[in-house]
Amino acid sequence: MPLALSITGANRHDSIVFKALVDEIPAIPGLPGRPRQKPYKLHADKGYDYPRCREHLRRRGILVRIARRGVESSEKLGRHRWVVERTHSWLAGFGKLRIRFERRVDMHYALLKLAFSLICLRFIDRFC
Repeated sequence: MPLALSITGANRHDSIVFKALVDEIPAIPGLPGRPRQKPYKLHADKGYDYPRCREHLRRRGILVRIARRGVESSEKLGRHRWVVERTHSWLAGFGKLRIRFERRVDMHYALLKLAFSLICLRFIDRFC
């Protein structure tokens, strides 16, 4: 289930907006009582292996699972990385989102939110 959404230019590195995206993750309800305010741990690929990303997660109390550049194989992330690739595949199924034709950011953002809503609806419909 998609938890947060961010739109940036194609020429911006993902690690630049990492903090803002992690901070956008909503409180996670579940068991009775106060909802969890943060995820337990975060898996990320080597593109996020920067001290600023690791430090931001540590300050928030999130367990860091970021592959290290030049040290770890990307294959270890395979069982977690497929979730991201699957989500990209779902979004590619929406023709208007495969290639961005919208000039206005707010329109593209609205279409992305609609696509994520449909993805969640399909997920719920499958289990009901």
